[in-house]
Amino acid sequence: MPINLQFLGAAGTVTGSKYLLRAEGRQLLVDCGLFQGFKSLRLRNWAEPPFEPAEIAAVILTHAHIDHSGYLPVLVKRGFRGQIYCTEATSDLCHIMLPDSARLAEEDAERANRHGYTKHKPALPLYSERDAEAALRHIVTVPFHHEIKPIESLSVSLTPAGHILGAASVRVSNGQTSLVFSGDLGRYHDSIMRPPETVTSADFLVVESTYGNRHHEQTDPNRKLAEIIERTAKRGGTVIIPAFAVGRTQALLLSIARLKADGKISKDLPVYLNSPMAMDATDIYRRHRAEHRLSVAECEASCRVAKFVNSIEESKQLNESREPKILIAGSGMATGGRVVHHLAAFGPDPKSSIVFAGFQAGGTRGAAILAGASEVKIHGNYVPIRAEVFALSNLSAHADAGEILQWLHGFEHAPRRTFVTHGEPSAADALRLRIHDELGWEVHVPEHLEVAELESKGGRA
Repeated sequence: MPINLQFLGAAGTVTGSKYLLRAEGRQLLVDCGLFQGFKSLRLRNWAEPPFEPAEIAAVILTHAHIDHSGYLPVLVKRGFRGQIYCTEATSDLCHIMLPDSARLAEEDAERANRHGYTKHKPALPLYSERDAEAALRHIVTVPFHHEIKPIESLSVSLTPAGHILGAASVRVSNGQTSLVFSGDLGRYHDSIMRPPETVTSADFLVVESTYGNRHHEQTDPNRKLAEIIERTAKRGGTVIIPAFAVGRTQALLLSIARLKADGKISKDLPVYLNSPMAMDATDIYRRHRAEHRLSVAECEASCRVAKFVNSIEESKQLNESREPKILIAGSGMATGGRVVHHLAAFGPDPKSSIVFAGFQAGGTRGAAILAGASEVKIHGNYVPIRAEVFALSNLSAHADAGEILQWLHGFEHAPRRTFVTHGEPSAADALRLRIHDELGWEVHVPEHLEVAELESKGGRA
């Protein structure tokens, strides 16, 4: 019997990762993420899903980032009653990220209703914190390389993918046909995470293409970061760094700790971490030391370098203070969270700087600011952006085009067909062309909702 694969997200875009597998009358999801960015994409989160949630037998998560896990509370609310399989670290991170995502949605809805900048009467969150907690009760943890059978006809195993704690590539097999999902691939020389593990074979492959048309800068990111910080501090400004709470925040804290220790930036310059979720995530790094490169001393140094901001009152006080400082806050694409308030306070200040340390999906505030927008809409008002804007792409946790190809070179034989997903159209097509030209593989960029029949050898593909 063939495996039927449908692309329900991350096709033609870099968010909303969601793949539906059908085999012998049963259904399985690989990833269950939220769409982010352009409104046309975000509306998909609210639409009826193109499947019946109650009929999904199980979910396999590649990792905890919201564009891969954030739809789980909706799935459960709409009737899913199966199990969600993931690594232990992914489970730990989901236990802080999903409730946090719900709280932000509830706060945004409450603020929109209070200030009247919504067309909806009333504005409602996509899901509540109670919905998130309900989803977490379905999680079952699986060790790397341990084979499970989430449905009778399919076996599944997880392989380390780097990227963030717990991140995995997923191998699915029905005994005749194998399918591998790369998940989000990490980097081979990341400052924190170990490199992605080599995968040597698959009949069919789904590979991400977030940076499929780009190469990360080869310059030392710490040197550039030090220059930005010193330049901003000398003119009396604040350095705002929107950062993903898992991965980039920890890398930034480590970089800043090293820069202070080496005397590259002032040891007296205050550093604030204004992300309760990032504080919890940093603690999880201590518990999963086998998955990353940091020593105990480095973990402790990165935790000590910043003052953790716990309350909303403290956060507001930071906006009123005009002392030079570094402010790290979520979210990484400036779509919500406390960093949005900091951008409203310091974005109009030409003495300040905004530093992006990760990928900015089209349609997000981060992408608009990075593209040079003179103003962005925040909480119903247009805020001018006069601060200096920088991008540190080589601090990204995503493999670039060359590193993706390096991972693909680990395959001993060409997959019968490779599907390129999880990238903006230009990035996905660039990677498609490069895979075809350099490896000679059959490769395809699927459309949203496209279906592929993955036949066993001897049948059609």
